[in-house]
Amino acid sequence: MIFDLAFIWAGLIAFAVLAYVILDGFDLGVGILFPFMRTEADKDLAMNTVAPVWDGNETWLVLGGGGLFAVFPLAYAVVMPALYVPIIVMLLALVFRGVAFEFRWRTQKGKFLWDISFTFGSIMAAFAQGIALGALVQGITVEGRAYAGGNWDWLTPFSILTGVALVAAYALMGATWLVMKTDGPVRHVARRMAVWTGAATLMLVGLVSLITPFLNPLYLDRWFGFPNVLFTVLVPAAILVAAFVFAKGMRDNRDAWPFLATLALFVLSFIGLGISFYPYMVPPSLTIWDVAAPDESLWFLLAGALVLVPMILAYTAYAYWVFRGKVDPAGGYH
Repeated sequence: MIFDLAFIWAGLIAFAVLAYVILDGFDLGVGILFPFMRTEADKDLAMNTVAPVWDGNETWLVLGGGGLFAVFPLAYAVVMPALYVPIIVMLLALVFRGVAFEFRWRTQKGKFLWDISFTFGSIMAAFAQGIALGALVQGITVEGRAYAGGNWDWLTPFSILTGVALVAAYALMGATWLVMKTDGPVRHVARRMAVWTGAATLMLVGLVSLITPFLNPLYLDRWFGFPNVLFTVLVPAAILVAAFVFAKGMRDNRDAWPFLATLALFVLSFIGLGISFYPYMVPPSLTIWDVAAPDESLWFLLAGALVLVPMILAYTAYAYWVFRGKVDPAGGYH
């Protein structure tokens, strides 16, 4: 076959997941940092920076999850029983957070409760995503094309570490987003938080990266086997470059640089995961081709994706273009 449909769909699902992590990451980060905003006006301004785009960002989560179910049904059937708890926690937290996002504008006496809900939902969604990622990286037990592990296999010291790392990384993204989108007190607080969360993120990402190759001989060979090591050494080198750009942007008050450097950190970490995983969809047992749907289904769904994905990209780009620049505290968006 001229086109490897399973490979193409693996790329599309990976792109959707990366788009979700990048786009929803900064508004989850804003929620994580919400308690550090000093006044109600500062909280309103921080929320207004993401108000026009936050719900559209989650479109990519629907596309990634729905695509996995339709295109790689065996992977969905294996992964979901293994990760039911963190996935359900993540979805409930996103619902909690979304309701809080809308309702905090509708009340004054109970506004603090919705603020707490917004922060709690953001932290729990980020932590649950990190837990699920850690559980997937450490491997899922499969026997006879079905999940064969226990109910609590997802909860390990490594998955907790990845959960904490993702909370810190999302907080960093939220802080750099606020630096880029605001002025005054909110920007001042965000700059201070960007320094602390940036240091924590680099430390935690480095620790996760050091542990990951030793979780599975497959990862160890991918990262340190010859000639792969000649290419994989470029990833940590690029992360150091991103850290330099972040520091220079902070020092020179180039407000967009820290955010772009943080995006680069996420992309590079995602590439590192891809190096570790490929060609497995459910490591260390099931490859992309093991779990793919029949070619007829893949062709049918690809025809829809070729229309749907450009549409999502177009309206997402348009929304960010319309709401570009710093947010005016007097203008707002409710």
